[in-house]
Amino acid sequence: MTNQEIKSILLSRCERYISEHRTRINAAIANIKDSLFDEEKSTVGDKHHTNRAMLQLERENLSQQLAEVEKQELILNKISLEHINEIAHLGSLVITDRATYFMGVSAGAVEIDGSTFYCISLESPIGKLLLGKKKGDTVQFNDTTIKIKEVI
Repeated sequence: MTNQEIKSILLSRCERYISEHRTRINAAIANIKDSLFDEEKSTVGDKHHTNRAMLQLERENLSQQLAEVEKQELILNKISLEHINEIAHLGSLVITDRATYFMGVSAGAVEIDGSTFYCISLESPIGKLLLGKKKGDTVQFNDTTIKIKEVI
């Protein structure tokens, strides 16, 4: 399998991860809307107001999570797999002596043909360290020196 095919699979996995997260958030928001509607039917004093306030806080929290998902979707849309650069950037596959990272959004570990790839955000601690680095560079992460073997 070519590096471009691997990057394409990783990008697809990131997109699916974000899409599934969006679906879960939207389902939770729909449940809260239903609960709020049911709460409107019940007007039992303080308990009613407390439950309603808690549901509204949860809806606000989910709305913030949804905004973050939308931000991650925009980041993924900026990735060009055709753009090859020797310097680690959004969409790069960074091979180190410790692990291989796909620089996009945080979507966890992905197994492809027996190899593990870590989908990371540029804003994650390791993502910040790798961003802008090139083959042969080293970074310090958790008291460990990591050498970059290749940037694709």
